[in-house]
Amino acid sequence: MGFSTAMMSGVSGLLSNTEALSVIGNNIANVNTVGFKSGRTLFSNMFSESAAAKDSQVGLGVQISDIENQFSQGSFIPSASPTDLAINGNGFFVVQDSSAKTVATYYTRAGVFNPDVTGTYLVNPQGAKLCDSTGVPIDLTTLTNLSSISKINQDGSITYLDTNGLEQTSVTKVGIASFINPTGLEKAGNNRYRSTLTLEGSGAAIVAAPDQDNKILFNTLEDSNVDMSVQMVNMITTQRAYSANSKSIITSDEMAKTVINLKR
Repeated sequence: MGFSTAMMSGVSGLLSNTEALSVIGNNIANVNTVGFKSGRTLFSNMFSESAAAKDSQVGLGVQISDIENQFSQGSFIPSASPTDLAINGNGFFVVQDSSAKTVATYYTRAGVFNPDVTGTYLVNPQGAKLCDSTGVPIDLTTLTNLSSISKINQDGSITYLDTNGLEQTSVTKVGIASFINPTGLEKAGNNRYRSTLTLEGSGAAIVAAPDQDNKILFNTLEDSNVDMSVQMVNMITTQRAYSANSKSIITSDEMAKTVINLKR
């Protein structure tokens, strides 16, 4: 234990705060991204070494223990499209992506959906299909004589006009996925998440129709939950921590030089 230990502790602080600043920068960059959920950096101390004093220990620096997703509700934005959706609750839309060789299921809070070019499915901008309460893509061709979608109700059913101009309501309902531990979801890009089945993971998705805890709002989108004032304060705090760790490295270096110069 000595100057090198103090220096390496400072280095660990620089590296950890650099990662924390990257998380803050990503939050700020996505302040206007529909359905985006901010992240936060959690730190933990590293292993300790025994000090000279009996039963005393000196820490060896800091490390990042987790980058946690924050799933607080974002504000709602009015929209002109009846297939723009938001969830008032903690659930997620279920989308199925078949653009790759295998079909993959993802979960998202971004409710930008439109009929595809064939009018068969409701898809997001990446082409993933919106699923029903059984986890299967909603097939619009099963809606008898569909002309246009009027709205999607709070219970997930679809109200539409048929070719005779009459209003109909579907039996099929938009599905909502819930998780025991949503912070354990893995980010998959494009505002999508994957479920994880590890000990600290999200657990398997529980897909059902909307209920009192998860209501669907149409003509509405959910804004990012990034709070700019909080992010700016976090940025300043992280910058100060980075500067302080830089100073500890410089101080350790100067002390080492002093000891070396004693031999002259």
